[in-house]
Amino acid sequence: MSLVFQSVRQAVRSSKLPSLARTYAATSVPALDAGEQVIYNKLKEKFSPKELRVQDVSGGCGSFYAISITSDAFKGLPTVKQHRLVNETLKKEIEGIHGLQLKTSVPQS
Repeated sequence: MSLVFQSVRQAVRSSKLPSLARTYAATSVPALDAGEQVIYNKLKEKFSPKELRVQDVSGGCGSFYAISITSDAFKGLPTVKQHRLVNETLKKEIEGIHGLQLKTSVPQS
């Protein structure tokens, strides 16, 4: 590994840059943009999640969303079926976007 690459890598690791990711639970919602709010409301209504995060990760243009949802509604279902339920719920919204990063889970007992 070159000395320059090592120096850059070390500088990145030690940087004090703030995290750009927003995280929040279903009970505490930060200011969401319009697209995030529509998705958030639909998922909250359908799944009564313990945790729900919706973020436009496309820089604000609404073309790519990251969603993380934890709900009892997913108990006993394989991941593929959990994702299918979310996709069916957001069918209309998914038609207008280019990408979706989805993470589903069941609350820990």
